[in-house]
Amino acid sequence: MGRIPGRPTLARVAERAGVSVSTASLAFSGAGPITAETRDKVLAAAAELGYSGPDPLGRQLRSGRSGIVGVVLGDQPGRAFRDPVAVKVLDGLVEVLGSEGLGVLLIPGVARAGGAEGEQAAVDPLVFSAAMDVAVLVWGVLERDPTLQALRHRGIPVVVGEGRPVEGAPLVAIHDRSGTAEAVRHLVELGHTRVAEITLPLDADERSGPIDAARLARADRTSTSHRLAGVRDVLEPAISWETPASLVEHGRDAATEILGAWVPAAERPTAIIAHSDLLAAGAVIAARELGLSVPDDVSIAGFDGIDMPWLSPDVLTSVHQPLQAKGAALGRAVLGVLAGDEPAATTLDVTLVPGTTTGPAPR
Repeated sequence: MGRIPGRPTLARVAERAGVSVSTASLAFSGAGPITAETRDKVLAAAAELGYSGPDPLGRQLRSGRSGIVGVVLGDQPGRAFRDPVAVKVLDGLVEVLGSEGLGVLLIPGVARAGGAEGEQAAVDPLVFSAAMDVAVLVWGVLERDPTLQALRHRGIPVVVGEGRPVEGAPLVAIHDRSGTAEAVRHLVELGHTRVAEITLPLDADERSGPIDAARLARADRTSTSHRLAGVRDVLEPAISWETPASLVEHGRDAATEILGAWVPAAERPTAIIAHSDLLAAGAVIAARELGLSVPDDVSIAGFDGIDMPWLSPDVLTSVHQPLQAKGAALGRAVLGVLAGDEPAATTLDVTLVPGTTTGPAPR
């Protein structure tokens, strides 16, 4: 049977199939009290008429939803996509949301004009204007987070990843404090007593340099605070060096100072615990450039468990976290919010996996 001329509509499909318009609508929604035989009849009529389904925009307007989930990256997209950790988490998140027909809008996180300490934080304009049903704060919230405040003002529900709890919001976290402590205990058991620390950013200031007690007290990022605490659950680090972002070059710069110019050779740490694998990889590169052997002269451990074949022949000792599973858990939390479920907290386990970059302390 040939297609009927003119723009096909749901009403025409219903007429061709011999059912009501509401029954035809149920056939396309995939839900509701409709038999498989009736659904097949409606879909066959639609194929004959060249009808592909209800207008998505119209469906969104009727439901009061946009079908979009805002994902706040916590960083600029260009830098976030250089981090395999962010990419893996987004993979898991998008896979779950995509399976339910939800789209994703990537939103840069809080930034400071010029990146200078003390300057006022700027919120991306998308936070104020973009249509979204739920916002995912992938890397948590600051104590006074302007992005969270703007979303709350708009009445947009949020899902929080690795952050301080937010009232009425699901939380997906990892056991990063205990995992970091386990990595430091591993170093101590190998005989290391002078252990240096390379940290993730403490807040949005994008600062680089040694951390004193006053700066430590200002730590405002939950994942950083947990890993700082994990180190100190085992020992007080010989030196703690903050980086502006989790990138290889920042780890290299920090380790160059810790192992070279900033610390006298007699007081040089024999081990480094880094808050991320990229920072740890940068430390391995710095040690090589300084002519130090890893792990004979200095042991280095990281956190994340990402695949880094380019660091060969070294295999990084690291605390592995379930990155894709964490993203999927964030996605399921979004679906729970949309379904009206009671918000809950989920905490995922991590595992220390020794590699070739840690060994006995040098005599």
